[in-house]
Amino acid sequence: MEIRETILKYALINAIQHDGKANPKAVIGKILGENPELRPKAREIIPIVSEVVQEVNFISIEEQEAKLREIYPEFFEKKEEKKEEKKGLPSLPKAEKGKVVTRFAPNPDGAFHLGNARAAILSHEYARLYDGKFILRFDDTDPKVKRPEPIFYEWIIEDLKWLGFQIDEIHHASDRLEIYYSYAEKLLKMGKAYVCTCDPEHFRKLRDEGKPCPHRELPPEVQLKEWKKMLDGTYKEGEAVVRIKTDLSHPNPAVRDWPALRIIDNPEHPRTGNKYRVWPLYNFASAIDDHELGVTHIFRGQE
Repeated sequence: MEIRETILKYALINAIQHDGKANPKAVIGKILGENPELRPKAREIIPIVSEVVQEVNFISIEEQEAKLREIYPEFFEKKEEKKEEKKGLPSLPKAEKGKVVTRFAPNPDGAFHLGNARAAILSHEYARLYDGKFILRFDDTDPKVKRPEPIFYEWIIEDLKWLGFQIDEIHHASDRLEIYYSYAEKLLKMGKAYVCTCDPEHFRKLRDEGKPCPHRELPPEVQLKEWKKMLDGTYKEGEAVVRIKTDLSHPNPAVRDWPALRIIDNPEHPRTGNKYRVWPLYNFASAIDDHELGVTHIFRGQE
């Protein structure tokens, strides 16, 4: 390819990428950057570039594209390849056809919104892509701070269907409290969890210092008795929590012996009323449900 034709190629590409107007400096930089053998000829190339850029900028963008297709059709082939590459979702790690199970777990304390939609769409589309299962699990176990409202259960389902979702299973965490209780008792018996009755400020101080709570190493039989007191009303709201034993030297204090279940007096939950007074926190309930329901992949907004 002669120098003038090389310059014309780069000028046309630059023009097409910038609404039909090529920039001489950008064209020269691109030519010399990708063709180092032309650098010794820079002085004689510069006036030719100015002349060619002027000619290119004089014609319409349609004419520019037609000319580039004539002398360098590969440019458009590469663009088509890039477009093809961008189509569709990237593959999932450790995913097998027919075995992918995803879930979307909104809290029905408000209407479905765009922030929810991203995670929901990813979860649903990957389930369909792999001929798997999409589960809607209502995370409704906080009747005090994030109180669920009956109307929002309905609205979320309606909105997902409006988006074209095929919901394979619907679960409510509030219907599964007996399951969470069963796991709590197993962990207490195994010595992997304990009932903590420390004042919250005192526990926070111990946690931040990496020191154990005085209730941490009480034997399982004592822990189970304390657990019964949480269930039967002996302990009131704020007086006791079940904590999961973790590494007290973990660099993130929030991970150290995190709370799994707490008491909420008179929850007046829209589905269970005041039947239950001990409620799981999100991390505990989600871990159990993801395991029990066979969830293989979880998507959040940031993904």
